[in-house]
Amino acid sequence: MVAPRRAALGGASPTVLTGIRAALTILSVALAGVLSATAVASIHMARRIVTPAVRRADTRILSLDTSAQTITLSRTADTGLPGRYGLFTAGTSSYVKLGSVLSEDETSVKRKLLTHVGSDARLSPDAAFSGWYYDRPEQLHIPFTPELIGSSVGPCPAWLFPAGDGDVWVIQIHGRGTNRAECLRAVPLFHSLGVTSLVVSYRNDGEAPRSRAGTYALGATEWRDVDAAVGFARRRGAKRVILMGWSMGGAIALQVSLNSAHRGSIEGLILESPVIDWRVVLRYQARVMNVPPSVSGLAIEALQHEWASPITRSGGAIPFDRLDVVARAAELRHPVLILHSDDDGFVPSDASHDLVVARPDLVQLEVFEVARHTKLWNYDQERWTDRITVWLVEQGLAEASVSA
Repeated sequence: MVAPRRAALGGASPTVLTGIRAALTILSVALAGVLSATAVASIHMARRIVTPAVRRADTRILSLDTSAQTITLSRTADTGLPGRYGLFTAGTSSYVKLGSVLSEDETSVKRKLLTHVGSDARLSPDAAFSGWYYDRPEQLHIPFTPELIGSSVGPCPAWLFPAGDGDVWVIQIHGRGTNRAECLRAVPLFHSLGVTSLVVSYRNDGEAPRSRAGTYALGATEWRDVDAAVGFARRRGAKRVILMGWSMGGAIALQVSLNSAHRGSIEGLILESPVIDWRVVLRYQARVMNVPPSVSGLAIEALQHEWASPITRSGGAIPFDRLDVVARAAELRHPVLILHSDDDGFVPSDASHDLVVARPDLVQLEVFEVARHTKLWNYDQERWTDRITVWLVEQGLAEASVSA
């Protein structure tokens, strides 16, 4: 009698078993390849997060009319914005100021030049649009002195703009991938209100000393350099200190507020387009760049662990929980004014809204639209100025009779 053929795997023929093993091997290799690709992409993203950024061209100069003093740029989300801006380029000029939009179409934007460009000028087509407007302190025509702030990594350069009786100081903190010139826009307002401005640098920003790893800690270590600046201000006579942070500078300001031994001297924070929770920002940027959630999630996870720092080159674990100020909202002790555009395009305003909900007793939010990231002053200087002035008066840090 012939035994019935068994359907179970154990009864499969050697040929079938060989085929199954081959298929499983192929699947295993494919899975390992997928996992390997995900890991490589995650490491690449993690390194990009902590590596100090280099300014990259984000628009092109299409034409330059030196007789009419106009410049035509390729159209981007930023180059068509109303207001006054700057443009980094190369050639006979490294930076020019831009005025209002004169005309535009689907691919180009013509703007007025506010920096005179001579007929013999030669500018590189590749350029970077900027919200700085001022790129050197001399352009403000306000007396200042260069200073060095001693920190644990070494002397950090700063600009000091004295004003008033010297009792109230504002410490300006720039964002990621920029330097202290980003903050110069705010100095005239504070100077007009009798508030001394200290515009600072911090480790790995290209001006201040480099840390051992040479990478960003997203505010987790940089705050110590700004805290040293608070101590500098107190030694120079400051009795009340305001912290103003731009983008990542906002994250740094919040860490100073939460951790500083000088907390008693801090009167409040002004945050422009701030990072309040890095995980929200990094997930948003990953979506914009079409990075799979598995990649961004693994990158963030790796950055949180000390064991992964040699691979991510972060120089140490980044404490995302400590940098999440919405989760730590109960610890806040200082009044906070946030100015944020809901179409920021780089740092979403979600966490700013969440922080107001968490601490309505301390946090005020002025919501802009259209202005995009750290360009609120450029887009609507009058509204920006008025809102900060009102807040300073409410906090008793400026006189109501003084106008900007």
